[in-house]
Amino acid sequence: MSTRQSDSGPVDDRPGAGEDADAGRDTAPGAGGAAEKVRGWFTGRLPADWFTAVPDIQVDREEITIMGTLADPATAGDSDAERAAAAEGRIRRFREETRNRRIDIAREAEHRFRRKVSWGVTCANVTEMFTTLSVPVMTRLRQSERRVLDTLVDAGVARSRSDALAWCVRLTGENADSWLSRLREALRQVEEVRDQGPGSA
Repeated sequence: MSTRQSDSGPVDDRPGAGEDADAGRDTAPGAGGAAEKVRGWFTGRLPADWFTAVPDIQVDREEITIMGTLADPATAGDSDAERAAAAEGRIRRFREETRNRRIDIAREAEHRFRRKVSWGVTCANVTEMFTTLSVPVMTRLRQSERRVLDTLVDAGVARSRSDALAWCVRLTGENADSWLSRLREALRQVEEVRDQGPGSA
């Protein structure tokens, strides 16, 4: 699978920031099933003919990522190169034809949920992120943990400690995907139980 990604998408794909705060926005990352509210809102807001299946919508404290699947334009008998070229062409067409509507939807979502919106699509074996947010995360590490990062830097695996830490997070995500998925599901169940508690009425 081919994946292309940009750390900060082009200006025309990411709406501007700086809009006034609104007391009616949904802002708490966990309270009230915020992720479910976001997914439900996008389910109702996204055009039904954009994707071939329900898009994968991921939510954290800073960002909402929408990953959709486009119809495969390739036909039987096409070579791998032809299939890849056709998929890239379909992605480019989708990106250009939907740009204005995606910006409008993203502006609405950012105003409502106070999170940036990122877009990406998959077509055949090609996945491309149009926009994605890179957020600094501060942490405190003991010497033994810092030495792990320094080893990665000294070995040329990473350019800096922050790059080494990001590499460790990616590696953990790739090798513990099943465990992380179960953990996220457990957290969703905790949210549901909490929302059904006495104080939720």
